[in-house]
Amino acid sequence: MVPAIDISAVSRRFGQLQALDNVSFRVEPGEFFALLGPNGAGKTTLISAMAGLTRPDSGTIRIMGHDVVSDYKAARQSLGVVPQELVFDPFLTVRETLRFQSGYFGLTRNDAWLDELLFKLGLADKADVNMRALSGGMKRRVMVAQALVHRPPVIVLDEPTAGVDVELRQSLWSFVQELNHAGHTIVLTTHYLEEAEALCNRIAMLKKGRLVALETKDKLLARSNERDVALKLSSELPASLEALRLRQEDGRHILRLPELGALEGVLATLRQASVEVRELSMIEVDLEDVFVNMMQGGAN
Repeated sequence: MVPAIDISAVSRRFGQLQALDNVSFRVEPGEFFALLGPNGAGKTTLISAMAGLTRPDSGTIRIMGHDVVSDYKAARQSLGVVPQELVFDPFLTVRETLRFQSGYFGLTRNDAWLDELLFKLGLADKADVNMRALSGGMKRRVMVAQALVHRPPVIVLDEPTAGVDVELRQSLWSFVQELNHAGHTIVLTTHYLEEAEALCNRIAMLKKGRLVALETKDKLLARSNERDVALKLSSELPASLEALRLRQEDGRHILRLPELGALEGVLATLRQASVEVRELSMIEVDLEDVFVNMMQGGAN
C-alpha cells in the first residue's frame, strides 16, 4: 500500500539554522498521526515543504505517492492544510471564500459539499457574513473548511485549536474524527498534548529539526521509567525525601520516582521516620510527561 505521506531524508537550512536535519518517516493511509515538538522544532517547516511552500535542500516528500516537487499538482490535490495563521480576504463572505478556494482546484460545481462543510463546522448561519466580522474561533472554522473544499485524502492540522473555546474544540474534533473514520489520513500538530494523546494512534516528536521519537502512543508512554506517586502522610515528609517531591496538593505529597522499584526505599524511609502512610496511589504517566522528558533529555 502506498503511504499517505512518505518523508525520506529531508533536510532544510535557513542561513545558520538547520530547520530540518535528515528527517524520515511514513504515515499510513487512514492514520490519525501526531507531529509534536516545541516551538522551533521544525514542524511548520516540514508542513510547508509538504504543501510545496518551501523546497527541501535534500530528500523527498511524497503525498499519496506523488512527489511534492516533480508531481506537485497531484500532490497538492491530495493534501489539505489548516495553517496556524488566520489568513483571509476581508472583502469576501464565508461562502465566497470557500467558492474562491474551490476555484483553485478547478471545482466549479461544489456547492453541495460546501453546504455540508458549513453545516458540519457550525458555519451555516454565517455563510453570508463577511469574513472580517467573524470571531477568531469562527475564522478558524473557515480555515478548516477551506482545507477540505477539494476533499483531500490527507489533512494536516497545524495547531487548529490554538486560542479557541472549548465548544469549538469539541465540535471540531468530532468532525475530524468523522473524517478519519471515513478513511481520511489526519496529521495533527498541537501544543495541547492531551488532544494528541486522546486522538492519535502514532506519534512523532521533533527536536531542533531532528526526529527523536516515532512510536505508537502506547509504546511511547511505556518508554518512561519514571513514576509519580501520591502519598497522604500522618506528618511531614522526611527531609531525605524532599528531593523527590514535585508538589503538594490536597494534603498529598506528589513524589516523582526514577523507577517503580524506588517506592520500596521511600516506604522504608517513612517507616524509619515513624511516618504513617494513610493513603497511596500511583499517577499514570501521560504524554506531557514523556514529551517534557524527551525535550529535556534525549537527542540534542
